[in-house]
Amino acid sequence: MMVKLNVDLIAKSSSHARKKRDETLQHYLKRLTHLYFAEKGIVEIEDLSQCRNLSVLYLYDNSVSKIQNLGCASNLTHLYLQNNEITKIENLSALTKLSKLYLGANLITVIEGLEKLNQLRELHVENQNLPPGEKLLFDPRSLVALSSCLQVLNISGNNIDDIHDLRLLVNLSQFMATDNNLRDLRAMSLVIGSWAHLWRLELSGNPICRKSKYRDRVIVMSESLAILDGKEISDTEKKFLMKWKEAKELKRRQRLESQTRSSLGDGNLVCHGATTANTSAV
Repeated sequence: MMVKLNVDLIAKSSSHARKKRDETLQHYLKRLTHLYFAEKGIVEIEDLSQCRNLSVLYLYDNSVSKIQNLGCASNLTHLYLQNNEITKIENLSALTKLSKLYLGANLITVIEGLEKLNQLRELHVENQNLPPGEKLLFDPRSLVALSSCLQVLNISGNNIDDIHDLRLLVNLSQFMATDNNLRDLRAMSLVIGSWAHLWRLELSGNPICRKSKYRDRVIVMSESLAILDGKEISDTEKKFLMKWKEAKELKRRQRLESQTRSSLGDGNLVCHGATTANTSAV
């Protein structure tokens, strides 16, 4: 049976605020703020224009294939659409108050269509059912739009091998990217270093985790980091590793200075030799 989310279904459901005996359907729909329709076999979202005060919509674990007919729900702040059959992020521009968007375990290949969501704080797009060999991509326009507002991002399990473009998300405080294909610690350092508010980082299940001294090297990438791969970073551990990092950088600078002096010395010897030869020739 193909179930559609519409006014009739809402009126019959007992999983949210009940309709009062003498209340009109129109008034009832208008006062609803939360709708619970998880695991109901829903395949389509129909007209919800009468639910104007809707702020939270639970539609996870269904068979919805298209995001639609939510434009009138302009007060929506939380939208739960994980574990459906959605192939594209679309028709969300009117939801300017949306702060949390859950789209994990769908069929999405590109993070797009978020240009108008300048109050979005959390985006969860983990474990997309991607075609073999493909990785989750990010539309630059959506990243620019989310650059100053997004605080929590979950992109786990999406074959991602590079997060360079995510440097734009300067207000990220929590980043979950487990079970991907991240390999480059140096590239990772450039990104993590640009997230001044980051306190939680989840990277387990990536090839990068098999690198020598992985945990130590990641901890020193960020002064604000408090949790790495589910494990707290103690003040003692951080202070010790920061001193270790400073000592390594000092040694590196001294080595470079020594090499510079050495090359300058060789240059002077060459110049002196050339001057001596020219003098002899005269």
